[in-house]
Amino acid sequence: MNNRERIRALVQGKPVDRQPFTFYFGPWPEAIERWKREGLEGDWQEVFGMDAGIETVQVNLGYLPAFEYKVLEERADTRVIVDRQGVTQLVRKQGASIPHYLDYPVKSAQDWTRLKARLDPDSPGRFPENWPELVKFYNQTDRAVQLGCYPYGLFGTLRDMMGVEALLINFIEESGLIHQMMDYLTDFWLAIFEKVVRQVKVDIIHIWEDMSGKTGSMISPRMVREFMLPNYKKISDFARAHDIAVVAVDTDGDCGELIPLFMEAGINMMMPFDTEINFEKAPEGSYSDPANNQT
Repeated sequence: MNNRERIRALVQGKPVDRQPFTFYFGPWPEAIERWKREGLEGDWQEVFGMDAGIETVQVNLGYLPAFEYKVLEERADTRVIVDRQGVTQLVRKQGASIPHYLDYPVKSAQDWTRLKARLDPDSPGRFPENWPELVKFYNQTDRAVQLGCYPYGLFGTLRDMMGVEALLINFIEESGLIHQMMDYLTDFWLAIFEKVVRQVKVDIIHIWEDMSGKTGSMISPRMVREFMLPNYKKISDFARAHDIAVVAVDTDGDCGELIPLFMEAGINMMMPFDTEINFEKAPEGSYSDPANNQT
C-alpha cells in the first residue's frame, strides 16, 4: 500500500497496512533553520523517515488580482503593512510571529460587491503556466493530492475579510450579507475545483476555518447549521461525485460541539483540533464517507 492509498483508506475507515507517518503542515521555517544550525543535513522529511504526505494543487483560489503589498509605516522593530489579502497589520521585522491586525477590506455590502470582482473563477491566470507538467506530476505522485489550503474556508476567509469581531457581529446584524458571501465563495471554489478534477485525480478537499479556541467554537452550532452546513454539504456532494475520499476541516482549538455537524455534512477529517473524543463509544453508523456515501 502506497502513501496515497494509505491516507485515503485510513480516513475512510478502511483497513490499512499501517498508519501514515507525516507532518501535515510541516514545521515553521525558523525551526528548520535551527535544526540546520544544530547539525541537520539533508531533507528533514527524509532524515525523520516521514512518508510522502500531501501535495496541494497549485491553483489560485483567492483574489485575482491580489491586493498590492504596501509598507505604510516603518517603526524600530516593526512595520505597518497591507498584505496581499488587503489586511492592514503590524508585523515584526525579524522572525515570524502572529501579526496585530489593524484593518480589513470589507466593512459593508458595497465593499463585498467591489471585492467580488477579484473573485471570478474564470479569470485568466488562476492556473500556472506549467499546468500541463503539474497535471502529469499530480497524477503520478505518491503524495495525496489536495485541493484547498490556507486561507480558504467559510468562516476563515470571511474572518480575513472582516476581522473576527465584525464577522461575529454581522452573523446577527447582517445575516443576509454573510449568507451571500459564504454561498458565493462556495460556488466560486467549486467552479475552480471542477476545472481541476477534469484533469487531476484529487484525494482531499481541505477547508481552512480556524474557528475554535481553547474553550470551544467561536460561533454556536446553531449558526454553523444555518450559515455553513448547506455549503459544507455542497462541497461533500462534489467530493462524492468525483471520488474524492477526504473532506477535511481545519478548525483549531476545541471544536467538540461541532463534530456532529461536521459528520452530518460529510466531513471525515479534522486537523488540528483540541478536544477529547472517545471514538470507541461513537454511535454505530455515525461515520460518513463523502466518497461513496457509506455510513
